[in-house]
Amino acid sequence: MSAAEQAKITLYWLNHSRSQRIVWLLEELKLTYDVQVFHRNKQTLLAPPELEKIHPLGKSPVVSITPSDGDGQEKKPLVLAESGFITQYLVDHFPEGKRLVPKRWRDGKENTVGGESEDWLRYTYFMHYAEGSLMPHLVFALVISQLKGPAVPFIVRPITSIIANRIIALFVYPNIKKHLHFINERLSTSSGKYLCGATLTAADILMSFPLIAGSGRFDELASWEGGSWKNAFPRVAEYVKLLESEPGYKRSVEKIEAIDGEKFEASL
Repeated sequence: MSAAEQAKITLYWLNHSRSQRIVWLLEELKLTYDVQVFHRNKQTLLAPPELEKIHPLGKSPVVSITPSDGDGQEKKPLVLAESGFITQYLVDHFPEGKRLVPKRWRDGKENTVGGESEDWLRYTYFMHYAEGSLMPHLVFALVISQLKGPAVPFIVRPITSIIANRIIALFVYPNIKKHLHFINERLSTSSGKYLCGATLTAADILMSFPLIAGSGRFDELASWEGGSWKNAFPRVAEYVKLLESEPGYKRSVEKIEAIDGEKFEASL
């Protein structure tokens, strides 16, 4: 066993967060790891302050990796936050990560500008796109929807609901529609059934949360062509089913349910 594989890994998991896909990644990497469970405040929905002892922002997922120098001696742990950074670090440092990254260079074009394969370029793009472009619109949609919920006093809720519906119609829906169209097109031009080719990549794992969690809410935004977002963007709908059918995804759900004691649901 390599020194990397001897490292002690702990995932700090928060319910109703993006942590599940890191469990999936750890399963794909065939690593041994511990999970420490945290729960949101039921009134505020905020993470507990105890998470700030792990990372100053008090967010999840957070992963700590205590490396070994090969003789069993532990060193100071690395504390990694941000899903994309965690994913990239784990894929780069553990042997099974090679399976989750497309071949980088086209034959004869090694280490040249523009010599990268299309699959690798897509992979690198979607590693950033999942959190940088897609997820902010889904979070904004969730925040705006709260203006129509029970947290708003009943007497003013009709007014806030009108405002929320207007924002959704003018800003949220058009942007999410644009992104679903973009992902649908990327899937249609991929060299395989995944976003970045014929095999599962770490980028697919990162993309899983916004798409799986959002799939249950997209129809709430507006009326879609064909009666639902799935009919409007069939390739995205098929892709969501594909991700949910992945053995690693299923193992991650089973592990979370066993640890947390509740049925798992990808939720915004």
